[in-house]
Amino acid sequence: MSFAWHEIRDHLMHSSSNLHFQRSFDAVRRAQAALAPFRDPAALLDGLHRTPGDQGQKNVILSALVEAAQGDGPAADCALTLLLLALWPGLDAIRRRSIWRRLGTADEVASDVLARTTEVVHVLDLGRVNWIAATVLRNVERDMIRARKRELAHDRLPDELEPLVRRTSERDPAISDARLNAELRSVIGDDALLVIRVAIEGFSQAEVAVELGLSEAAARKRYQRAMHRLRDALKGIP
Repeated sequence: MSFAWHEIRDHLMHSSSNLHFQRSFDAVRRAQAALAPFRDPAALLDGLHRTPGDQGQKNVILSALVEAAQGDGPAADCALTLLLLALWPGLDAIRRRSIWRRLGTADEVASDVLARTTEVVHVLDLGRVNWIAATVLRNVERDMIRARKRELAHDRLPDELEPLVRRTSERDPAISDARLNAELRSVIGDDALLVIRVAIEGFSQAEVAVELGLSEAAARKRYQRAMHRLRDALKGIP
């Protein structure tokens, strides 16, 4: 681990041991019955990190923390900190694999892991998730890999897309994605989203096929036809 990564965990651990944090933890305990047996954050983390134990009950505890973290105020911050510490071994494994994959520098990867974990926790749909830890960790690593794929794909944009991407990116960044989608749709119709996902965002044709409800073969043919139409339509763009 890098020293900075150690520092982040040490800071979280220190924060979880002060009186203010304990008060926030008590508020979370009162709101979440699954946390009632644990007198303090250290006892909770010890229970979650202990190898033996009821995995189903650990999942219930993590689910309670996610629900609390999706709220507001100090109690939500407390729950998020506990989630980060509870998932730390898995997050560290993602960090090491991400550095090996060259997704960024050590500091960039560390920051990205924590930021994406926070984002995933805040938007997690508890009604559709069976195993909290596995889902959060999988989504964080998937999003980091996809983000890198999008960067690489943007660096290798097909010649046909360069004029449109350049024109939209020179305008208001807040509307450039929507404008690009609209301009592509005016040229190639309903396959605009397919082209954006594959050629600009770096998703595989198989992944986009699932999103659009197509077979992989159908997605591949439609992508090829769309790129041919785009090439013919944009020959005149400087």
